[in-house]
Amino acid sequence: MTDKTLRGRFVWHELVTPAPAAAHRYYNDVFHWKTARGEQHPDYTMFATGGERIGGTVPLKDGAPRWLHYIGTPNLEATLEQATRLGATVLEAPTVISDDSRYAVLNDPQGAPFALYSSSQPLREDRTPRRGEFSWMELAATDANEALHFYCALFGWERTAAHDMGPMGFYYLFGRNGRDIGGAFDKPAELPGPTWLGYVRAKDLDDVVAKARAGGGTLINGPMEVPGGDWIAQIVDPQGAMFAIHVIKADVDAAKAAPSQEPADAPPARAGKAVANKSTRASRKSPAAKKSTAPRKKAAAKKKRTAKAKSVKRSARKAGTVRTRSQKVHKAKAASRKKSGAKKKAARPKKGK
Repeated sequence: MTDKTLRGRFVWHELVTPAPAAAHRYYNDVFHWKTARGEQHPDYTMFATGGERIGGTVPLKDGAPRWLHYIGTPNLEATLEQATRLGATVLEAPTVISDDSRYAVLNDPQGAPFALYSSSQPLREDRTPRRGEFSWMELAATDANEALHFYCALFGWERTAAHDMGPMGFYYLFGRNGRDIGGAFDKPAELPGPTWLGYVRAKDLDDVVAKARAGGGTLINGPMEVPGGDWIAQIVDPQGAMFAIHVIKADVDAAKAAPSQEPADAPPARAGKAVANKSTRASRKSPAAKKSTAPRKKAAAKKKRTAKAKSVKRSARKAGTVRTRSQKVHKAKAASRKKSGAKKKAARPKKGK
């Protein structure tokens, strides 16, 4: 049975940015996210994909542009008290969103910001994320092993695996209800943080990376394959907030099995371009067709030249004006053409071969 409880689920993703309107246009171009205004808070703009609201934007007041990720809890006060007891710091006290939902913002014991969310509203099914939704959450920590002790105690997450990455240390996987939902690792000294990074699922990594860069984003890592066959790339958007793109192995395998097929979820402009290209290609003659007409053209030209030469020769003989030297030259040229024609004829493939 699918778990529908709130505890430990990443339920909301909020972009803190100095230019919300520009960010809306950018993420619409990259992921085809739509925007919607909140019913109770019309000044709050939300992101939606596939009919599901997944996050929103708030104007930047201080600090750097960033994504803030919300984790659910059925009891905000109890979770907040436990978090501070385990070493977290409260950045924003519990705030009422509506009559039945509230949130609070914290730094974990190592300084990575995250938010708590509590609501009495029924949740949608806790399913595998679809394309356009956040599909993986990654924590870059000072001490990833210790950080996971904190989060597992707070949200009931389960450690599922630990991959040895050599000098880079271990990459720890964690999940809930039998499904992996993220990973954690010790961040290198040059990486700012600690911080959470959200991955958005896509179908075509190269296509989305190209759109992200064309809109002013900066590719900082990837595209690269990760253990298990998934592919990722990490981007900083034009305003400075970091996000990542995630293509799961099943989509990679499907693309390999049918590389010539246009993605089913491609935007209309892309599909139209493919149709136009197909029509243009169909209107052109193929190289094979062009090649097949060449022997016939050469044969016709040769026949015309031969007929003309014979006519001139006959006329010259009748008039008695052809000199011996001219005859020799003419014969030499005719012999050369005959020899050249014989070579071409020998080299030409026979019909049907």
